[in-house]
Amino acid sequence: MSKTISTLLNRLSVFVVVAGFVAAVTATTSRADVVARVDLSSQTMHVTVNGRTYARWKISSGRKGYRTPTGTWRAKWTKRMHYSSKYDWSPMPYSVFYNRGYAVHGTNYVRRLGRPASHGCIRLHTANARKFYNLVKRHGRKNTLIKVRY
Repeated sequence: MSKTISTLLNRLSVFVVVAGFVAAVTATTSRADVVARVDLSSQTMHVTVNGRTYARWKISSGRKGYRTPTGTWRAKWTKRMHYSSKYDWSPMPYSVFYNRGYAVHGTNYVRRLGRPASHGCIRLHTANARKFYNLVKRHGRKNTLIKVRY
């Protein structure tokens, strides 16, 4: 193989590696159409769509002995009506799963909204959970970020 071809192949290899790295970084930091910012301190969820405020709702997060993990995730999967196999088949309407078994979902325990009461999931009034679920379905899971912070 000539030196010119060898040099060209080396440069092409470097280009492919750099392009792959840039694509991987861009894929994880790309813009999200729907962003749900969960504030565990105030027990609220602020939702923006395309950078504009959509809603602010009361939530219930993990009560004593059950933590709600903090971090940032893309929505992983949705289910119109899910039943928890871990917690006595409890209903979880309009579930948007974001981290293993953790989800944003509706609840019948609306009196407890605004304070920790769940096994770690983020509970919303069922009407608000339906709105959030529909936003995720409309804009897509890959275009939805869920950010949970104190």
